[in-house]
Amino acid sequence: MKKVISLVLLMAMMVSSQVAIASECPDLLKFAKRKLNSQEVVNMCEAYEGKTVLFVNTASKCGFTPQFEGLEALYTEFKDAGLVVLGFPSNDFNQEFGTEKETAELCELTYGVNFPMFESISVRGDDADPLYVMLAKKAGTAPKWNFYKYLMDKNGNVVESYSAFTKPDNDDFVADIKTALAL
Repeated sequence: MKKVISLVLLMAMMVSSQVAIASECPDLLKFAKRKLNSQEVVNMCEAYEGKTVLFVNTASKCGFTPQFEGLEALYTEFKDAGLVVLGFPSNDFNQEFGTEKETAELCELTYGVNFPMFESISVRGDDADPLYVMLAKKAGTAPKWNFYKYLMDKNGNVVESYSAFTKPDNDDFVADIKTALAL
C-alpha cells in the first residue's frame, strides 16, 4: 500500500511540475509550428523558452527580401548569446511563392538562411495565425508589410516592433537586441 501511495504522490508531483513549467513558458511560445518544407513540428516552448526571440514575417518576392541576409548575420552573431530569429513566410501581401519548396530554396540557396523558418501563415486580418494575433495585441500593431519584426525578451515580453524599413543592421535595432540579451 505504501508503494502505491508513494507512486501516486510521485505522479502527482510530476504532473504539477509539468503544469508549473508550462505556465512559466511565455504565452508567445505556447505554440507548435511546422518547419518550412518539412513535416517536423517544433514545440516552441521547448525549443525557445529563455531565449530572446525576433519574430519576422517574410516574403520571397518583396523588395525587402534581401533582409534575409542581415537577419542571418544577426542570428549568427548573437545566437550564442541567446538570440533566435524565427521566420514566418506569409502571402498576405501577395509576394510569397506558391510552394514551400520554392520558399525554402530561396532562403537556403540564395540567402544562406540557417535560422528557423516555419510554414507559411497569415499574419494579419481575420485569418491571422493565433501567434500573430497575440504579437499584434502585445505590441499594439499588426504587421503593415513583409519583414515586420517583433522583439521578445527572454521573459516573454514584447520589447518593440519594427517596420520593414528597419534594416537588420540598424544601430538602434541592434542596440535593442543587445539590451534584450543583456549584453
